[in-house]
Amino acid sequence: MPIGSGVVGGGRGGMSTNGSRREGTSTDGIRGNTSSARDDEFLFADDPFGEFAPRASCSPGSPGPSGPSDSASSPEPASPGASASDSAAPSPEAAPTGNPTHQPHQSHPSSSPRPPSGTSMADHLPPRPHSATPWPRAHLTAARAAEALPAEERTLGEALGQVLADPLDALTDLPSFDTSAMDGWAVSGPGPWRLPPPQDGTDVLAGADNSGATPLRDGHAVRIATGARVPPGATAVLRSEHGKVTDQGELHATRRVTHGQDIRPRGQECRHGDHLLPEGTTVSPAVAGLAAAAGYDRLRVTRRPRVEILVLGDELLREGLPQGGRIRDALGPMLGPWLAALGTEVIATRRLGDDADDLHDAVTASDADLVLTTGGTASGPVDHVHPTLRRVGAELLVDGVAVRPGHPMLLARLAPGRHLVGLPGNPLAAVAGLLTLAEPLLRTLSGRPAPARTRATLAEAAQGHPTDTRLMPVLRLPGDRVRPLAFHGPAMLRGLAAADALAVVPPGGAAPGDTVGLLSLPWAAPAAA
Repeated sequence: MPIGSGVVGGGRGGMSTNGSRREGTSTDGIRGNTSSARDDEFLFADDPFGEFAPRASCSPGSPGPSGPSDSASSPEPASPGASASDSAAPSPEAAPTGNPTHQPHQSHPSSSPRPPSGTSMADHLPPRPHSATPWPRAHLTAARAAEALPAEERTLGEALGQVLADPLDALTDLPSFDTSAMDGWAVSGPGPWRLPPPQDGTDVLAGADNSGATPLRDGHAVRIATGARVPPGATAVLRSEHGKVTDQGELHATRRVTHGQDIRPRGQECRHGDHLLPEGTTVSPAVAGLAAAAGYDRLRVTRRPRVEILVLGDELLREGLPQGGRIRDALGPMLGPWLAALGTEVIATRRLGDDADDLHDAVTASDADLVLTTGGTASGPVDHVHPTLRRVGAELLVDGVAVRPGHPMLLARLAPGRHLVGLPGNPLAAVAGLLTLAEPLLRTLSGRPAPARTRATLAEAAQGHPTDTRLMPVLRLPGDRVRPLAFHGPAMLRGLAAADALAVVPPGGAAPGDTVGLLSLPWAAPAAA
């Protein structure tokens, strides 16, 4: 079928994995939707980060609270590898506001016939203006682009990191019998208590089945271990440190003993059939432990999304120092572990260079739920992502996002249940694309609920873009505050490596004391209060 389009924006993004290629406006001739007032109302209702809230002090195109805007006439300080398009203001053309539920559109009637294999579609199609999708809508579109994957049964160990496909209900009482909470003596009635001779072997140990034992008589006691089944007739457990045994074999308490003391009664934690955890809970080690205690050997969990990473760029080195005009691949080593931390199964990381046929073959041969590409989303002579999407009949859902860095990201549906996310080649721009499009899509596929809205107060000003959202590495501080970090250019990872979140800075920037939304990083822990 012809490639479809729902929310479509500027198709820029041919940066190499470390920022050697210029970004440019897409010329693939793909069309988008028109906007409506109802769409804007929809966006305000579903805006998780307050990006569309009116700002009296920082209107688009005016200097933000952190100083001059990063427009073409007043650029922010340049960072090594940053492209001109990432520091310049985009076209003032209004952003489309189509509903995130997409219907395919026919290709533009002026599009040229399909080019021969191995050539760039950009060379055969006339330029068309694009408007970038607002960041909140792009984020929401990705979350709504798919449904949860089917459920599967896994052992408790295999299910770690996956999501419960069914509620976790107790298969037994917990504990399933009265148990001793301490090492000591099981006693019956008030003391002192008579102990059996040591050679009788009457100690009660954990794991021993004494359900048919003779009831403990009043005034008698027996040694018991933590977790052991309390013998019938016992009224309390006396801790080892709270009892003294005389030479005559009598046990005396050094503290007052109450009825039921240090006995965990049957069903104290739950009864058979009790609802323990809801569907959608991530299986953590604690959840696996609870499931085991509640009688489970296997769990029904939502299948992990399978992801294949395609690293594009002839200029990339896998090892050694940059040399001869070539640079190190920073994304290949980073994306796989990051995606695994999001609960996915990374089936392969392939390095393809800049070959159109190789990219086409890799995309069509992949059976992954998500194909993730890096670089190649612009219209340069070796930028083959858009032409490949057209060749395979994909439906573009998002093509360019009003966000810095990462403006040239895209999301496409290859087939029912299969998607492609095209990341920019610049490392931090690629991370912005990962968190904007890939993470919400993978969250939906995994069956995970949307995370709680997280916001924090800026300890320092955050310079914004005049018209676009900016994703900025920040460090969490005590008291729900964050501090913006330096080295946040699109080609830089130094700021991200020191960060524990990305702040969602609205167009125009934010002043100290302003509240911003946060995107958590999978390795980061919240700061102490």
